[in-house]
Amino acid sequence: MLVGLRTVIYPTTDVVAAKAWYTKLLEAEPYFDQPFYVGFSVGGFELGLLPDGEPSTAGVQAYWAVADVDAAFRRALDLGAKEIEPVTDVGGDIRVASVADPFGNRLGLIQNPHFDTAAVR
Repeated sequence: MLVGLRTVIYPTTDVVAAKAWYTKLLEAEPYFDQPFYVGFSVGGFELGLLPDGEPSTAGVQAYWAVADVDAAFRRALDLGAKEIEPVTDVGGDIRVASVADPFGNRLGLIQNPHFDTAAVR
């Protein structure tokens, strides 16, 4: 079911300042830049910025790649997970969902056709 790690999201209270800081840190412009989300390509993976979030050392969200987010979401629920975020199209043909596993951990799922496995290092 899980294909690999794709995206790690950092919540921020100031997406403009965070985008500027990460642009400097990564020495790269974001590949996806919208008011609701900013995404940077980092070595074949994605570092995302989520506005209006509460940053903390416990706040980063990891999304695991799946071939079919609808099927993976249903399977996780069938196995006892609880819905946190339903399957949502976030733009650019990218679809995400998240569940709480039976132990209380957040498990993010992402179907992203733009992910380039050849760029993974």
